[in-house]
Amino acid sequence: MVNIFKKSRKEVPGLALSIVPVVALLSALTALIAVSGAESAQEWGPWLLGGAAVFATLLGLLFTRCGWRGIVTGIKKSATQILPAIPILLLIGTLSSTWMLSGVVPYLIDFGVHLLSPESFLLITCCVCSLVSMVTGSSWTTIATIGVAFMGVGTVMGYSEAWTAGAIISGAYFGDKMSPLSDTTVLASSSCGVDLFKHIRNMVATSAPALMIALIVYTLTGMMIDTVPTDAPAITNAIADTFNLSPWILTIPAVTCLMLALRAGTLWTLAAGSVAGLAGIWIFQPEIAAGLSDNGTITGMLSVLAMPTSIDTGNSMLDNLVATGGAAGMLPTVALVLCAMLFGGAMIGTGMLGSLARAITSRLHNHGSMVSATVGSGLCLNMLTGDQYLSLILGGNIYSGPYRTNGISDTTLSRSLEDSISVTSVLIPWNSCGLTQSTVLGVSTLAYAPFCIFNLLSPVMSIVVAWIQHRRKRVPALEGV
Repeated sequence: MVNIFKKSRKEVPGLALSIVPVVALLSALTALIAVSGAESAQEWGPWLLGGAAVFATLLGLLFTRCGWRGIVTGIKKSATQILPAIPILLLIGTLSSTWMLSGVVPYLIDFGVHLLSPESFLLITCCVCSLVSMVTGSSWTTIATIGVAFMGVGTVMGYSEAWTAGAIISGAYFGDKMSPLSDTTVLASSSCGVDLFKHIRNMVATSAPALMIALIVYTLTGMMIDTVPTDAPAITNAIADTFNLSPWILTIPAVTCLMLALRAGTLWTLAAGSVAGLAGIWIFQPEIAAGLSDNGTITGMLSVLAMPTSIDTGNSMLDNLVATGGAAGMLPTVALVLCAMLFGGAMIGTGMLGSLARAITSRLHNHGSMVSATVGSGLCLNMLTGDQYLSLILGGNIYSGPYRTNGISDTTLSRSLEDSISVTSVLIPWNSCGLTQSTVLGVSTLAYAPFCIFNLLSPVMSIVVAWIQHRRKRVPALEGV
């Protein structure tokens, strides 16, 4: 009987079996959000992803011949890409805390409130984040630093957190895509065998129109939206009373800029920024240092890096703005990332992810349909693997052959992967990017997603440009007939 059951197992899972864990996960998440709201996704997400991983594993063991060795191999492959992000996530928590308590973010909030007008705020926010991200090559660093400051400014001006977060993310991710220093840009080009700068130039065709539309939307929104400004003088006075504001505070972000100029890597850059911020608390904010720790002792100060902290500024809104989570505040995000890694590993190890990919690519033969499928697959990979790096690698492996068979350039593939994976990862609640930015900005992923205009338009523009190119290629042939 056992032998008969073993013989009935398939070497490669079929499409029907492969889609079951995906449908189960998405159905559970949809039901959870409908019943408990978008915020519940982060709290219950690890359990749902973990359950989906177990479910996919059981299906693979019962109905395929993958075995435990295949499952473990898949998880290892997923872990190779995702685990290096864990220390980066923790350091983002420490960086945000030290830059807030050392006065960097309050100084930028005070400066922004006095300099910016509500009408141009969203436009300038998007443009500045775009430039900073292009120079640094990191959307995560941009959002964790200048992005947090813009969130404070937007709150004071009366903008909803979702609109402000959308403008920050749109700018940061555009700059990240167009920067030769970006790890995702390098990964997308290298996984498709495309020259880096050729890849960046090719992305202009889809990214530039998407950004222009986003800037128009943010400009019109600033002119038309009825913001309800908070008592800005009260908040700026509370900032001045709580923090010692001085241009010398900007030496702290200058350390981060120096590390970026030296190309020290994301991990070392965030670590250096955190250390500079911690020293800045002692140097620039001695009263706060004394209040947070036992007379500023080293042990007490180091707790700022790990644990949540709060300051009584006398203004409830400012109290919420300057409250920090430290590394501990990122632990729920880390848990979600790890569970997403297990689910992605199970889908890879059982062969279900490969089966889904083959079912799609086997029916594609022209430029427009191939790019449309790539974009759709990119979104699915982001949801299934929970990580943009792994999704880019898998997307390149899946589509490289079909693209070449159908005479479509590798640059089109690398651009389509960026448009559908790198940019949309931040819109998925359980993806590492969506989890991180939601935690850093304090806004749920589903709340800010509708306002990330650039991120929403990029995959659409990728498909539109592909079909335009497909039509142009067909015109001469039709005329010849």
